[in-house]
Amino acid sequence: MTAAKQPGRVSKPQYYLNIAKEVARRSTCLRRHYGAVIVSNDQIVSTGYAGAPRKTANCTEIGTCVRIKLGVPKGEHYEWCRAVHAEQNAIIHASRFEMMGATLYLVGVSPDTGAVIKGAEPCRICKRMIINSGIEQVFIETAPGRYQVQQVADWTRHNLGELKKVKGRLVPLMPRGY
Repeated sequence: MTAAKQPGRVSKPQYYLNIAKEVARRSTCLRRHYGAVIVSNDQIVSTGYAGAPRKTANCTEIGTCVRIKLGVPKGEHYEWCRAVHAEQNAIIHASRFEMMGATLYLVGVSPDTGAVIKGAEPCRICKRMIINSGIEQVFIETAPGRYQVQQVADWTRHNLGELKKVKGRLVPLMPRGY
């Protein structure tokens, strides 16, 4: 029996994305506020937000961000960032057993405007961690009330877009900025 849609009731994906958006409000990153929620069998397993490692100074306390200061484009030089990403924090706070077959919900919000970040998606390192965690799909809010779904199996099938075939061999692609 399928439940009838109730007026004013949000869908399950939007419910979890709304929670991820609230989690993002804890972010201490000056550049982007991200929140992640891992759900398995309709149960929240873990949450995470972007912030400095425990017991270390965060960018909000310091009052500056090296990547902003240097004008580093999105997707480059994450090694200069003090923050542990929201996806990473959510993954390290859950067991792999809990994440097998789970779904990750991710929302990025501008700290300046509070608007949902269009084109938000996990970075390459987070994608690798998501693959190894056993998570099967990722819902990403693209605008208020709108989202896209990424299948983790597609990332593995396409080698995360990091390789291409040249004369029958797989060759690494260099990331932007190198």
